[in-house]
Amino acid sequence: MIPAHDRRLMLVHAHPDDETIANGVTMARYVAEGSSVTLVTCTLGEEGEVLVPELVHLDAEHEDDLAPQRLSELTEAMRLLGVTDFVRLGADGRYRDSGMAYDDKGRAIARDVLRDGIFWTADLLAAANDLVALIRDRRPQVLVAYDEIGGYGHPDHVQAHRVATYGYLLAGVPSYRRDLGEPWTVDRVVWSTMSATRMREAVSQLRAAGDTETFAGFEDAGEDLPMVSSDEAIAAVVDGTAYVGQKLDAMRAHTTQIRPDGTFFAGGKMSVDSMWSHEFYRFAAGVPFPGPQGTGSTGWADDLFVGLD
Repeated sequence: MIPAHDRRLMLVHAHPDDETIANGVTMARYVAEGSSVTLVTCTLGEEGEVLVPELVHLDAEHEDDLAPQRLSELTEAMRLLGVTDFVRLGADGRYRDSGMAYDDKGRAIARDVLRDGIFWTADLLAAANDLVALIRDRRPQVLVAYDEIGGYGHPDHVQAHRVATYGYLLAGVPSYRRDLGEPWTVDRVVWSTMSATRMREAVSQLRAAGDTETFAGFEDAGEDLPMVSSDEAIAAVVDGTAYVGQKLDAMRAHTTQIRPDGTFFAGGKMSVDSMWSHEFYRFAAGVPFPGPQGTGSTGWADDLFVGLD
């Protein structure tokens, strides 16, 4: 096993707030254990919907000056989680938030009209090279990324998946771009996901409390739920019960994006711990987790570094 102080974790996310929602307790746990945690954020979320009325003037349809606010929110969220190494891919403002639209099934897709400089249309090799330099510098053993649809189809999430996958491969090639640093092969790549079983339990709590609106349609969606995975597809779970308070505070720090009484907190009608205290991962590449896989919760690893040395 790699000693805690020698463990290095890197996460690649599309916008500020994505990291806290998906991996807040994971980051807090490994920081608390003395491991190095690096967050790479690909854009500053310039197209985000502003939920604070007095800050709406900053959004893309008005002053188009939301980036500094979202960076400030990200900085506070990382302070609460204890993460000190958080950077933007290629530097602040290198890639702009692409925004999104919805298809006839309510799925996130790219917009018809695209701004210049957005992440969705960025040259994939150029963006991957920005990540190669970071991977070779930080030398993570574990890389956390999105799946091929970015969790729910947002074009920036899809692009982040592509950049993470391409960057992971190129970083380990000895003959590739030595000017970007000494080659480094990440030992294990995992994809963030949510547990369908745990989501069903959470939604059942809401319905029992009389809430029929939050996550409406979840029960009837069947297998058509892109953000969740079956027990068989999950390889690891991070129990962040001890850190869920930090995660919730960090979520609240993203004030323009997350409403304290909104869906993420289910209006106080359920135990937020049951929704946010555990974070789930699918194995994607590199060294598999030890032990049986594809056997549901009995086969889940409880540490993203287990089996690495």
